Parts: sequence; structure tokens; C-alpha cells
Amino acid sequence: MIYNFNDIEAKWQKYWAENQTFKAENNSEKPKFYVLDMFPYPSGAGLHVGHPLGYIASDIYARYKRHQGFNVLHPQGYDSFGLPAEQYAIQTGQHPAITTETNIATYRRQLDQIGFSFDWSREVRTSDPSYYKWTQWIFIQLFNSWYNKDADKAEAISALENIFTSEGNAKVNAVCDDAIETFSAEDWNAFDSKQQQQILLKYRLTYLAETEVNWCPALGTVLANDEIVNGVSERGGHPVMRKKMTQWSMRISAYAERLLQGLNKIDWTDSLKESQRNWIGKSVGASVTFPVIASEAKQSHVIDVFTTRPDTIFGVSFMTLAPEHELVSQITTPEQKEAVDAYILATAKRSERDRMADVKTISGAFTGAYAEHPFTKEPIPVWIGDYVLAGYGTGAVMSVPCGDQRDYDFANHFNISIPNIFEGVDISEEAYASKDNVIIGNSDFLNGLSYKEATIKAIEALEKLGQGEGKTNYRLRDAVFSRQRYWGEPFPVYYVNGMPQMIEAQHLPIRLPEVEKYLPTETGEPPLGNATVWAWDRLKAEVVSNVLIDHINVFPLELNTMPGWAGSSWYFNRYMDSTNTEEFASKEAMNYWKDVDLYIGGSEHATGHLLYSRFWQKFLFDKGEVPVDEFAKKLINQGMILGTSAFVKRVDIEDYTGNPIFVSSNYSFNWDKESKEKEISEYNIERLKSVFEVVGDENVIINGISNIHADVSFVNSSDELDIEAFKNWREEYKNAEFITEEDGTFQVKREVEKMSKSKYNVVNPDQICVDYGADSLRLYEMFLGPLEQYKPWNTAGITGVHGFLKKLWKLYVGEDALNVNDAEPTKDSLKTLHKTIKKVQEDIENFSFNTSVSTFMIAVNELTAQKCTSKEILEPLLVLLSPYAPHIAEELWSQLGNNTSISTASFPEFDASHLVESSKNYPISFNGKMRFTLELPLDMSKDDIEKTVMAHEKTQEQLAGRTPKKVIIVPGKIVNIVG
Repeated sequence: MIYNFNDIEAKWQKYWAENQTFKAENNSEKPKFYVLDMFPYPSGAGLHVGHPLGYIASDIYARYKRHQGFNVLHPQGYDSFGLPAEQYAIQTGQHPAITTETNIATYRRQLDQIGFSFDWSREVRTSDPSYYKWTQWIFIQLFNSWYNKDADKAEAISALENIFTSEGNAKVNAVCDDAIETFSAEDWNAFDSKQQQQILLKYRLTYLAETEVNWCPALGTVLANDEIVNGVSERGGHPVMRKKMTQWSMRISAYAERLLQGLNKIDWTDSLKESQRNWIGKSVGASVTFPVIASEAKQSHVIDVFTTRPDTIFGVSFMTLAPEHELVSQITTPEQKEAVDAYILATAKRSERDRMADVKTISGAFTGAYAEHPFTKEPIPVWIGDYVLAGYGTGAVMSVPCGDQRDYDFANHFNISIPNIFEGVDISEEAYASKDNVIIGNSDFLNGLSYKEATIKAIEALEKLGQGEGKTNYRLRDAVFSRQRYWGEPFPVYYVNGMPQMIEAQHLPIRLPEVEKYLPTETGEPPLGNATVWAWDRLKAEVVSNVLIDHINVFPLELNTMPGWAGSSWYFNRYMDSTNTEEFASKEAMNYWKDVDLYIGGSEHATGHLLYSRFWQKFLFDKGEVPVDEFAKKLINQGMILGTSAFVKRVDIEDYTGNPIFVSSNYSFNWDKESKEKEISEYNIERLKSVFEVVGDENVIINGISNIHADVSFVNSSDELDIEAFKNWREEYKNAEFITEEDGTFQVKREVEKMSKSKYNVVNPDQICVDYGADSLRLYEMFLGPLEQYKPWNTAGITGVHGFLKKLWKLYVGEDALNVNDAEPTKDSLKTLHKTIKKVQEDIENFSFNTSVSTFMIAVNELTAQKCTSKEILEPLLVLLSPYAPHIAEELWSQLGNNTSISTASFPEFDASHLVESSKNYPISFNGKMRFTLELPLDMSKDDIEKTVMAHEKTQEQLAGRTPKKVIIVPGKIVNIVG
């Protein structure tokens, strides 16, 4: 019987689906174990071989825990809202829901084909109204909450209203907007409804505010920082600019300290934790207020700054504001307005990430205004510079050029005075942290103090003046939550008199309306502005036609949609009870599953999805909706499988508009463009002339060579390009000229890089499964190297693991019948089995899946050499292999006479006694040369060893009647007969 992997895999995939083999129960006497993958966005391209890497690892672990007797929850779903489907809708007019459904069908087929043990009964899709109903519900809970710093948790906004009604806000200790005016109970009760709502917005955990955002005109939407790469949109490569817009925001900053502290109790990678710590960016220092020196025509203003080094207050020689700072337009003098406006316009074209990363470029503009130093009362010039960000701190810094390199470079570039008040004194952060008695010089009342003493003294003096106080600051900014897109969760919000109102929970979900176009409206409104039935009837509690809006009972609905991270910030909780229509998950289910035991996904989500998810989890914990405040105990970042790209060399010729000319990769020449001289290296001049002949001009100027990606499917294992396939690939290459090798072949250049559709180096798992089987794919991806590392894909390498599976099959199945019987296992076979059990269990627990594959290969080789047919050995071996290669394991398990799935079998128990050696195969040497071996018990005494060896016929043969001078015996190692 041959190993027909295609039929075997189809058979067992059907069996698992029909029998719901991997369905988890919410009520079980077994201990729970929750294994989760970061769920995919279903793109039109489907999966490539790099995508399943983390899924295979999590599936191995999930199957292993089932074998150990756990009730395993291993679900899967789709992050199905997103920009790609919307862009496709704009281009084709096809509704994103149709595109998404088609893509999901492709993903589901591919995932099933690889044999994952997902509980598909719990599938979720973020674009399903039954799912985003609860995303909308969570948004409403956030809107109806504020953060009480005294209680250090979120509380109901109604409790805050009660405080305002009875005592005003003077004693309220909340995370809220800056510069909220103090009011009494009498004031509050005298405010009209709109005024009260405006004040409450400044406290709510989700709120409307004018915010600096990343605006992409080409896409017509706001982008998150992680959707921008090198200053352009990740999707489409379009320019991005900074722009102020009224947006919904999430007050994640309220949870900054708890997000920091929570990292100490979860088993996540150190690098990921460090990324989050840096993103949160805790700093301890002081806030300082600098009054702006007002001219007669201007009203007075103040500039608030945050500094971690108040001890350097006397080194301030200028101020720098972010170009977007609200004061810039108010304090800039008429003489400087043109320069300032031009600089602001230029800065708007740079993303925040570019500005943060650029430490070399020095640019700025003088506002013409001056601020007053709190202590010296000297005027300080106020500049703007794009190295200061509006969203970080106060958007302003006090610049100390004698103590900060960037401030020094800025001052030096613009000829701003640099008084060296710290001459000869080390004021670095390292010195501040490590030295207690460094004396500050030329710093007025701080002279003679250590840095730390000076910090305390400076803060006390600022507080006495009413111009500062000690403060802890965080880099973490509130998250913009609005997107000007169609394909996203609608907000459950309508507007009365310009103020947002929440739709009551019993009327959710508010479904996406139909629109004719998916682009923004002609007046610049988001795509939902094209909807004609998008108004809320408060009496009927339903969405109605826009023509009925009367601002009495029918009101306009929110036109923005939620960002992609909304639905992915809580989906792990929904899996616990995914069909519940009354709540996002029952308390019973939540209390059973509690949290994710193992979460596997990419490190690129460190400061996006993973931070937002932790924020939502802590909020839901505050509200009593979830039992724990961290959603994932352990997280592993899988590495990446890289593709081997193929490049063809294109000749770039000056002022040439003819057909493209490509040269084989071994074709090499140098040129001097200026003198128009051609120098040939390594190859003969006739080959270079062939390029000129194609062009028809021997005097062409060659500017260089471009490397153009070619689809790897056009290239064979010898790196030879299928020229005709390449020509037919694109219209512009149809009549291209190819300068080949002397043997007529055309060689491409190979390079390992990220596997991506845009690089045409994608390997489709479908074909791999057809040619080698899903079990081969699973084993090979694990065999490539450690899970966390990056590793290149090489399809040729899969033949090795495929050959191993065929050898495994032959160990169990002969040409006509099963090879397995009830024979008593040999000592060697028991040793092979139990060392395999030990190694595989250790590897799985340590996520060292690559070495497990090697262990399986060694075991099969040994058992084959031992001619093992014992069921007592071969049956447990299948259970060990099952998490890695489940299809072949299920088939052989069935052939051994088992009527239930192998997934229900217990993991074999390791017995160390089988690895204890009871004998030793001694090398018997004569005068240092080994002549034969003899197996002897390890507990045999030296005298008995000598007697046994000397009595052996081969010893007598070697001695030929001679008496040895001596016999050297090292117990457990050697016997050497001298003489």
C-alpha cells in the first residue's frame, strides 16, 4: 500500500469537520487551555507559505495540550473590516462585503487544507453585524465612563455628574482635558444642557476633540502611525500630511501607568515589553509655565512645558514650539508670519514618525515673540521646530543648548546665544542618575547643590511663584478613533445641536448603510456622507431617510467609522461565547476561560493592536465585564519566512524610449558616463555591442542597470528565466529585447527578502499541499529553524521531510498489509521510543519545534534499522507525531484498529528506566589497537571483567599463547591488554 497523502488528508479533514473533533466546551471538568493566533485580514491574494508559520506552531501546541487532557479552545476568525477591500470597491464598484466574503472563502479553504485543529463553531468576523454590535456597545460604555484617579479605575459618568451637581469639580481628581475651568455646584446647575455635555466630553474615556492627525488626501482618510511607512501610506504609497480635524479619540493615556505595571505580570517577550515601555514613555520631572511677553496689541499668553530636568532651568536660552501648537498663530509677529506659515506648510507634509526619526535635519522658524524666564525675568526667543511634536507633552520645550545636543545644534544653526552656565560640569542623564554630589555652577540659588537637590529646590521655587509643579508625564497619547472610510464599524452616535448622543444598547447594531460611491463626498465628507438613509429617528428608534431630518425627532448620524483596531481589541473575549446574543460573553464562560494561555503573532503589533487590546481589557475589567485585566498570559512572536526573489537586469539608457532591454545577470560592464567611454570587464566587446545594435546607435549613453522583480514562477531551479512567460506577463515587456548567455539561457539574480505579493516571490501553499501534502508543509515550516527567527523558504528543501513521511509510512505499512503486530518490544526499541518521548515533550514545552522534527527522523531511522513491528512502540510514536503531522498519524492510528480520533489519545508517559544502560559494549584493545568488542554488564567488577575477557576465544587468538604484561581496565569505558 502506497502513501497516498492527498486522499488521506482529504479523508481526515472531512472527518474532523463532520464530527466537530476540535469543538471546545464551556463546561468541562477538564482544565482549560486557550491557544490563540492573531486573526488574519482576508486579503484577495490568499495565504502564502509564510502566513501559516505561527498557525502551525499554535496548532502543534493546541493538539499537544489535548493529548495532555486539557479542554482546549483553539478558535479562528477574520479581521474583516479594512482599507484594502474599500480600495477595491472604489476601483471596481463591488461592495466590500462581497469581496470580503470571497476572500474569507479562500482563506477558509486554505486553512482547512493545512489541517488546523480550529474550533470553527466559534468563528468571528469583525464585519458581521452580530459581532460589531458588541464593538459598538463597548464604545458606548467608554463614552459613559470617566477615569477616577483616586480610585485608579474607570467609573460611570453618571457618578461624575452627581459630584458636579452636589459640589462642582474642584475636588475631582480625574484624567481629563487640560485647562478645565473650576466650577461650583451652583455653576453646574446653572449651565444649560449643551454646556454640561461639552464639559463632560472633556472627562469621557472616548471623546470628540480637534486633533492633529495623519491625513492622506489620496485615500481620503486619517491613517494611524503604523499605517505609514517612510512618510507615505502603507497602502498605495501615497503622501501623508499632518492636519487638524475634529475626531473621536480614546483616552488610553488614563491607563498609562497600569499598562506599564501590567507588563510585570505577563510572560511576553522582553523585546515586545520594551517596545511598549518606550511607547508609553514614562518621565518624571516638572511642568513649567513661561509667560509670553505681550506687546500692546496682543493679549497675554503662557507657554507650558514639561521637563525631566528642572535643575537646568537657568540654562534655558530659547523656547521651541511644535509648528502645530495652537499658540503659534497667536504670538507670531507680522514680520515673521510669512516665514512661519511657509515652515508650517512644509512640516505638514512630514509624518510624525519621520520627524521623530530624523535627528540630523535642523530646521525651524522664529516667531518674533519672546517668553519671560520664571526666575531671571529675561526675555527668551520663541521658535518653532519640527523636532517638537504637538501631541507629545505640551508641544513645547524649554531649550537648554549647553545641556542638550539637539538644542545645541539648533541654537548653533540659527546663531542663538549659548550661555555656558554649566562650564566644566557634566549634566548628562548618566551623571544625574549616578552622581549625588556634582555641584551646579552659575545657576543662581541652585549653585552648590547636587542635581537631585537642585531638582527639588527648582520645583519648590516654581510652585512658590505659581509657575510650575512636579509632574509625571507619559509619551503615550490618546488614540485617534475616527476614520473617514466606509468599510468599518459605524459609530452608534447621532447629533443633537452638534453634541453627540449614544443610541441605546437595545437598538444595536447600527448597520452600515448602502452607498452609491465609496469615495468621500464632493464637499469633503466621509463616504457615509453618500448614504441617503442615514439619520436616527429617536421616537421610532430606527435608521431613516436623511430627508426626514428635522432636528426635533430625527437627527444626523455620525459619518466616520471606527478604525481597524476596534474589532481586534476584544475579539479574544468573544471567542469564549461567540453565539451569545444577550452579552458579548456570559459570565460563566468568561470565568471558565478567563484569558488566553498562549497567544502567537507578529512583533509588528507591539504598539498597535497589543497595546490597544490591553487598554480595552483593563477598561472592561474596571466595569466588571471580564474577570482579569490582562488578556494573554504568554505571547510568542513568530519570525518570518522570507522569499527568494528573482531580478532581471534592465539597461537604463539616456533619452531612450524604445522597447526595454534586459541583460542576463552574468553580463557585466562598466562605463564612464561623463567621457562617454565604454570599458568592458570580464566579457567580450561583441556582447556589449549587441546592446547598441538593439538600440541602433553605437553612441548611446548607458546610465546604469535596474533590477526589476520577476515573478518567481517564471524561473527554474537553475535560475533561468522563461523569457516568453516574462514577455506575456506585462504589456510593456511584450516586445522587450533579451541579451542572453552564450548558450542562449537568460540568468536572473536571486535575493532573499520579505515574501510579498508586491515582490512576486510568493509561494502558494495550495500547490505545496498538492505536490507534497499538508503534513510535509507543516513539518518543513517547523524544520526551517527556531520559531522566533527569520528564515528563507526553499521549495526544494521540502523533499527531505516528504521523504521522511514516506519512510514513516513504510515502517507501519508493507506492500500488501500492515507491518505492526503484538510482538514484545526489544530493549533498543523501548529506548528509542522513550528518548523520543522525552525530547519531543521538552521541545514542545520550549517551542523548539525544529529540533522535534529531527528527533522524529532519528527515531524512524532507528526503528527501521531495528526492524521494529511492535504495536507497543509504534502506536505511542504516532501520538507524539500527531501534533506535527496529524493526517498521516490519524490514518495509521485508524489502521492500527482504533475507532476514535488520535486527538483523544493520551500523550505517552516518559519512563526513564528505559534509558538506563545496564551493559556496556567494551572495545577490547591490544597494545592500544581495538580488535573486537564485547558486551558486559556495567555492574561487573574489574576482576570479573578481566576473567571474562581473558577467557574469550578472540583474546586467546590475539595472544597466541603469550602471557600479557598487564591488563588495563577502565570500568564502563575500555579494556587494553598490553604485552
